[in-house]
This record gives sequence, structure tokens and C-alpha cells, in this order.
Amino acid sequence: MSATPSTARLEARISSDLHAQLKRAAELQGRSMTDFIVAAVQDAAQRAIEQAEIIRLSLADQACFAQALISPQQPAPALKRAFTRRSKLIQPE
Repeated sequence: MSATPSTARLEARISSDLHAQLKRAAELQGRSMTDFIVAAVQDAAQRAIEQAEIIRLSLADQACFAQALISPQQPAPALKRAFTRRSKLIQPE
């Protein structure tokens, strides 16, 4: 038995001009207005999420990051002590 995907309703007030523009764009693509709007909103949401999640570095930052991976610095004494304390607190079962 296949599950029916759940749906939610979205409502928005838009100007008559924007409504006409959306209707025309949907017609040009041979889609319903709902299909056109859902696809456009989904694409915009995906782009917004990608822009927020992707870290963009300058060339200098990229080189610095790569160098840190290739030749990492030795951990500071405080970090070594923290790892020692952690291993004493967390004993494997």
C-alpha cells in the first residue's frame, strides 16, 4: 500500500499585474499556474538554501585552508590536556 504524500496549502496576496505575469509565464510553458508557481518557488528555495550552506572562499583563503590540511599545526597544550581529561571521563564500554 503506497502512502499519499501530505500536502499543505499556501496563500499569498499579490498584485493584479504580478498575477497576470505569472499566468502568462505559466501559459508560455504549457503549465498550470499552480504547477508553475510551485516549481518556481521550489527552485528559489533550493537556491536560497544552497547559498546559505555553501562556504565560498577567496583564492587566498582556499590556499590557506589547503595548507592547513596538508601541514596541520601541532595541537596546543590546552587541547592535549582537554583530550586527556575527555578520555578519562568517557571510558569505552
